[in-house]
Amino acid sequence: MGLLDSVDWQANIYKNGAWSAARGGDYAVVEPATGGELGRMGRATPEDVAEAAASAAAAQREWAALPHTARAAVLRRAGDLWQRHAEEISGWNVREVGAVPGMAGFALHVAAEECYQAAALPARAIGEVLPSEQPRLSLARRVPAGVVAVISPFNVPIILGVRSVAPALALGNAVLLKPDPRTAVTGGTLLARVFEEAGLPPGVLQMLPGGPDVGEALITDPHVRVVSFTGSTAVGRRIGELAGKHLKRAHLELGGNSALLVLDDADVDAAVNLAAWGSFFHQGQICMTTGRHLVADRLYDAFVEGLAAKADALPVGDPAAGEVALGPVIDAGQRDKIHRLVTASVEQGARAASGGTYDGLFYRPTVLADVPLTAPAFAEEVFGPVAPVTRVSSAEEAAELAAAGEYGLSLGIVTRDVMRGLAVAERIPTGIVHINDQTVNDEANAPFGGVRASGTGSRFGGAAANVEAFTETRWITLRGEPPRYPF
Repeated sequence: MGLLDSVDWQANIYKNGAWSAARGGDYAVVEPATGGELGRMGRATPEDVAEAAASAAAAQREWAALPHTARAAVLRRAGDLWQRHAEEISGWNVREVGAVPGMAGFALHVAAEECYQAAALPARAIGEVLPSEQPRLSLARRVPAGVVAVISPFNVPIILGVRSVAPALALGNAVLLKPDPRTAVTGGTLLARVFEEAGLPPGVLQMLPGGPDVGEALITDPHVRVVSFTGSTAVGRRIGELAGKHLKRAHLELGGNSALLVLDDADVDAAVNLAAWGSFFHQGQICMTTGRHLVADRLYDAFVEGLAAKADALPVGDPAAGEVALGPVIDAGQRDKIHRLVTASVEQGARAASGGTYDGLFYRPTVLADVPLTAPAFAEEVFGPVAPVTRVSSAEEAAELAAAGEYGLSLGIVTRDVMRGLAVAERIPTGIVHINDQTVNDEANAPFGGVRASGTGSRFGGAAANVEAFTETRWITLRGEPPRYPF
């Protein structure tokens, strides 16, 4: 029996350990490739958030009090369930998100690994003994933050939800998850079902799809102590401001306009292969997507010609109906934004070497050559299958241009001299660097995050980052006898 076959999830939300009707009614889950309805989702309201937060706070205390082995066992079972139900979950990922099967499979692999990595966190040392000038035992101990709000986006809903949910749970917190309403089955319902089946106690994880009012209610609710948000920089700024006003910690993983530097000693064919994957994988709807290709003058013409030919040869279509390289973008609003940036860039002097057209929500992989530095496709995050290519005269110029933008998420450098590549990378502020690879990479045990407008640093991935993100530090002292003070 499938994860969704055994519960009445249609038109419901997951609150306090039960699938129940949402106060906000329901809405259609739409398949972007066909426009067909896949099901109905419940829409939460701020009142639902208040109830869920109160019950989560109560459930969290009991969850945190369990032996660390009990929490670890739930996380291990969750990892197994991602694998056991891979076909069902992958099918939803392909149809609801528009992911090609390879992307859906990668998401499931990462989800399982996130749970397995998180399963080691409960057994991790949670404190240290400190020296003290007083006759006492002085300790610093890591304790759960309490209730964590996780707000995840539409583009890679499984990974970008579970990478916060799993470690937060493992470290003894309760979680309120708000997936993007457009992908709330993949990013919310299925995730909640995995942990429900894994034996997570009722109320420890709750799933509340909704709009900005639900997000604001999560951030401002007094029971919520930490907010983990993945999404656009514009929304992240508002969340950070609201969280700061209410004295909440906010971990923000935001947008990017990541650069791929092709230095003058690079292999052109290898660089073209990397560039196509970096810009066109998952229709370019990834925060790490290669948004700027800075190519040495000596290799520029061959690079543009090769990348355009590869783009023209890539099949685009419904990933549920046949083998394609690119599926649909998420909705008409996103498609129109992509096309507006492409059109405006061409009007400013860029040349469309390939693509620049669409059919419904299927946008052709697009190569823009000779892109001016002021063109929108160069200066802004496109979040679509667009590869803007700009000629550079030297590695120094490439580094200056890569560092000049407001973002600082990922960076790729292609060169035969890896030490030279590393030296160039030192001049470009980013949270992630890949020498001789493109910009889109992810592993559950690696720290992930950006700087500048790309976020507040590495708050995801790896034990150290997760402990820092989802726990608080408490100072504890113990004396055999009470001290005597002067008054």
